[in-house]
Amino acid sequence: MAVDLLNIARTGVLASQSQLAVTSNNIANVNTNGYHRQVATQSALESQYLGGNFLGTGSYVNDVKRIYNDYAARELRIGQTASSAAQTSYSKLSELDQLFSKVGSMVSGGLNNFFSSINSVADLPTDLGLRNNVIDSAGQLATSLNQMQSYIDGQVKQTNSQIESITTRINEISKELGSINLELMKTQTEDPQLLDKQDALINELSEYSAVNVIPLENGAKSIMLGGSVMLVSAEVSMTMGVTPGDPYPNEPRLTTSSGNNSLVVDPSKLGGQLGALFEYRDESLMPASHELGQLALGIADTFNQMQTKGFDLNGEVGGDMFRDINDPLMAIGRAGSYSTNTGNATLSVNIDDVGTLTGSSYELKFTAPATYELTDTQSGEVTPLTLNPPSELVGGAGFTINIDAGAMADGDRFEIRPTANAASSIAVTMTDPRKLAVAGPTITADENNTSAASVSLNGMDPTAAGFPGVGSEITFQLNTATNTYEAFDAAGTSLGTGTYTPPEVNAFGISFDVSNTNGATAERFKFDLTFAEGNNNNAIEMAKLANENLMNGGTTTLTGVFENTKLDIGSKTKAAEVRVGSADAIYQQAYNRVQTESGVNLDEEAANLLRFQQTYQASARIMSTAQTIFDSLIGSVR
Repeated sequence: MAVDLLNIARTGVLASQSQLAVTSNNIANVNTNGYHRQVATQSALESQYLGGNFLGTGSYVNDVKRIYNDYAARELRIGQTASSAAQTSYSKLSELDQLFSKVGSMVSGGLNNFFSSINSVADLPTDLGLRNNVIDSAGQLATSLNQMQSYIDGQVKQTNSQIESITTRINEISKELGSINLELMKTQTEDPQLLDKQDALINELSEYSAVNVIPLENGAKSIMLGGSVMLVSAEVSMTMGVTPGDPYPNEPRLTTSSGNNSLVVDPSKLGGQLGALFEYRDESLMPASHELGQLALGIADTFNQMQTKGFDLNGEVGGDMFRDINDPLMAIGRAGSYSTNTGNATLSVNIDDVGTLTGSSYELKFTAPATYELTDTQSGEVTPLTLNPPSELVGGAGFTINIDAGAMADGDRFEIRPTANAASSIAVTMTDPRKLAVAGPTITADENNTSAASVSLNGMDPTAAGFPGVGSEITFQLNTATNTYEAFDAAGTSLGTGTYTPPEVNAFGISFDVSNTNGATAERFKFDLTFAEGNNNNAIEMAKLANENLMNGGTTTLTGVFENTKLDIGSKTKAAEVRVGSADAIYQQAYNRVQTESGVNLDEEAANLLRFQQTYQASARIMSTAQTIFDSLIGSVR
């Protein structure tokens, strides 16, 4: 009996030692990231039948369990993904918001200074110093747009670099998880330390993308990103990577590969930091860049057109102030061809009317035999285009697409960005202040006109056939019922007749619009092309442009284009800040639940430590008692 009592005490001591060891390990790892609390479970040894009774034989630790709630862990991963995405979006948008608010002040300030210099030269049209100030302020405005675009390009590069860094870390995690899976499959046991490491890696992975964990029967776990991209399958690890963008190489795409097989990943389905970075680049940075290009095109074309409406100090029709909007340097990157195209068509884009540009990008799709569809990537609006033989596609909002070479095949796609790179390419080409077209012609309606018809000058082309020349005059008689005209010189001699498509009349090198027509048959307008040094008509019209709605179909001023972009970015930033608060609250709730179940509570562990210490001491006391009984029994038989 004493021997049995000693054995029972021994099992109690050993069980208490195990309980103390597990409790001590919990306490030691209270600050270990990813550690899950462990609990030792005890069971009674099989009893023995003695003297007509079943007597217990002691206790043992039958298992050390890792406290883990799969549902709570899944909620934590989901919360981590949403929180990381929100934090990344807010961080990047804040940078862009600061860029437009602080650095962007150069653009709005430069535009204001430009208009101010025009106002000054309107007061003193012949002052060469003031004329030179206009050219200088135009150059500063162009430089500010160049610099702003450079900052945005820097943001694009930085974002691409972050994407590449994250994919590198994902690949490292993928390899580690594959190795852990291999160990788990080899041992067929649930090593708590190995499982903690596995969970820590999966939780880190959930910062970069949404993670779907699939437990396998062999103890391993398969990992999917975004519910569609297999990253780890048992011990096999896939590789994430970035490849040049299609059709624009400087906008890398995300890929996953295993062996020789590679697949392009849709980042919008990933979530987390990766999804947020792609969303920021494609839905905030690039649109901001395009809208900045829209402003650059608006400035360059508007003032180049204004130059053609007036006379410079040399008595000539004005020439370009800025680089032409369809100059090859301004047209870089307007059309991109997808690598999947089977045709060999090469496209270019010509800007026809900056006032109707939207700053959007488009997808052009060709369906044989002759269907061309242009889809606005922001609004989703589809516009059918018409092919004007041999190679001109018309119908776009302010632009024409030209098929420069080759031919399209069925299903070919192209990305069209009419305003791309304009802000980085805009430049002032005028160097001589005398070339500034400050003076302008005088347009007079005949006193015998019977309608409220009016005309506005669009521009003059001194190289066109029949242009009367500076210093002369030409009178147009309009029949707005039949859309025909007849022109007369100063002596009243007819120069010829023609037709026009309302509202624009373009004849004898003079382009003008007709408005407020009521079917009048003989409305006459005299264009006096006399040049006078003190004339400031055109400068006054230039100054008025500061407050005119020239852009976005006549709804926005030049300054308004930039301000709208800035306000849009500000709104996105504020919305992102709100999402951060909401996502963090959800994540914290999930984290607290995991900690409640799996985290180490020092108060609880301290109580357990005391309880198991007492159990150990009690079992040791039993051993001492057994020894005393044994000694007494031996002494009684001496």
